[in-house]
Amino acid sequence: TPKKSQKNHKNKKNICNELLFWIKFCSLKGSMIELFLSFLIFGALGIVLVVMNKILGPRRLNPIKETPFECGSPYLQDDINPVSIKFVTVAFLFLLFDIEVVFFFPWAVVFKKLGLKGLVIMGSYLLILIFGFIYAWKKGAFEWEK
Repeated sequence: TPKKSQKNHKNKKNICNELLFWIKFCSLKGSMIELFLSFLIFGALGIVLVVMNKILGPRRLNPIKETPFECGSPYLQDDINPVSIKFVTVAFLFLLFDIEVVFFFPWAVVFKKLGLKGLVIMGSYLLILIFGFIYAWKKGAFEWEK
């Protein structure tokens, strides 16, 4: 009965393979169900909010409320002076250096794993950052009044 035993072994192997297929399929199916439910819930929420806006929102338009409003002043008022470029420069420099400094946090977390190579790379990064800061300082970007 060696043929019968080989056939029985192949049958068990096929059953195991089919079982593994269904386990993998069901795990994929579960994640797809979660994704589908997420889209369904948030899509329904979007529709509910739009419908609520139509039901509860204002019905009559008010021409005064529809006019543009700019920082506490009527639109295109004659007495509004243009904003100094210093505000823009300081804001840009703040964002630039602030975002660059944020890269130090992940580096500090994995500092021991990176070793000397990570120290050299971050040192060169810090050097570029310092040169940028010195350049902005020499150009007078941090002087408020000239």
